[in-house]
Amino acid sequence: MTTFVLSHNLQVQSDLVPALNFELLAQELKSLSKNISSTVVLNHPHWKLSISSDLSPQDMAVDLVQTWSEHRRQLGHDMNHVVLALGGRKDSQASPGAPLQEGYWGVDMVETPDESTFLQAINWEALKAGRPEDAIFEVSSRAS
Repeated sequence: MTTFVLSHNLQVQSDLVPALNFELLAQELKSLSKNISSTVVLNHPHWKLSISSDLSPQDMAVDLVQTWSEHRRQLGHDMNHVVLALGGRKDSQASPGAPLQEGYWGVDMVETPDESTFLQAINWEALKAGRPEDAIFEVSSRAS
């Protein structure tokens, strides 16, 4: 079982791409994807949702980006931007009660008009370089 703990980073400044309702998003992710087996809305300042699947982390990320984009389209939101899933596996012990537990994946769901500028701004290449290859992923709606 793969568990993602999701944050949301909305970099698009447009009324055509409003902030998401996470209760609705949780329902729709499970409804729109045949691969997501559970969704839980989290009461946390950074982490918004926890989702689980039997897919591998990479396959689950691809499915999540596609499903997230489909949810936006069904709401009639503009999709002239990129949806990114930037994930890292939690390989250290977590604080008791923290949403992101050891072995889970912390995934930042980013919606940005400019993928490469965003990735440069967060120094993504350096962040990736410091992690084992199987402990990090990057999935873009431009490639899915």
